[in-house]
Amino acid sequence: MSRRTEQHPDPTDPRIGAPFFSTWRVGTPERQRQTVEAIGRAWERRPWPATDLLGYHVYAGQDGSTLMHYSQWTGEQAYESFVKAHRQERVDEIDTAVPGIERVGLGRYRRYRSRERAVGETRAPGLIVTVRVDFEDGAEARREEWVDLVLKAVDGDPQGHAGLMSAHFHLSTDGGHVLNYAEWESAGAYEEALAAPSTDSWERVRTYPGLQGVTGSRYEHVLGLLPD
Repeated sequence: MSRRTEQHPDPTDPRIGAPFFSTWRVGTPERQRQTVEAIGRAWERRPWPATDLLGYHVYAGQDGSTLMHYSQWTGEQAYESFVKAHRQERVDEIDTAVPGIERVGLGRYRRYRSRERAVGETRAPGLIVTVRVDFEDGAEARREEWVDLVLKAVDGDPQGHAGLMSAHFHLSTDGGHVLNYAEWESAGAYEEALAAPSTDSWERVRTYPGLQGVTGSRYEHVLGLLPD
């Protein structure tokens, strides 16, 4: 069966071959809460759908309107099999409980690099931040070098990023963007990092050739599901 967990996911699990992120628009904080509960019920009353699904996590956006979903699959074929056999019954139950959910889309990724948690770290992150960085057409090959520059800038700015617990950089399989899934100690620590003076390293990150746009979102982890 499926069971709930308060444990945050580990994006560095070597078994993950297909990490997926998606967004639902539900409209209000109350509908966020109702949808999360509907998701939990729909999954807990059914067997875990596949051994190739390592974990499924849901996050409430601080905008009060969205939910982010992060699922960890061993490979894309396993996900496609789930869609054919098990997804629709869950969707139908959730939509009956909370009509009018807008499913914005599914992003498929591969993880490139991470700044992992410190050894022995046991605290739960107080804030999850995702940053999507879009690149111009033809700049796909530049994404890995850009991520390398970001990690170098973070390592060279330990005071400004003292509250950053981990950062996991994913490259979209369509070649268009990078998604950073970052765990912060608190919202205050993230605000302090945003307000910190810029450095030469960060200027190179911001002015890197091929960058097209940056979109950030803030979340709270509200539901984790694992096989029982």
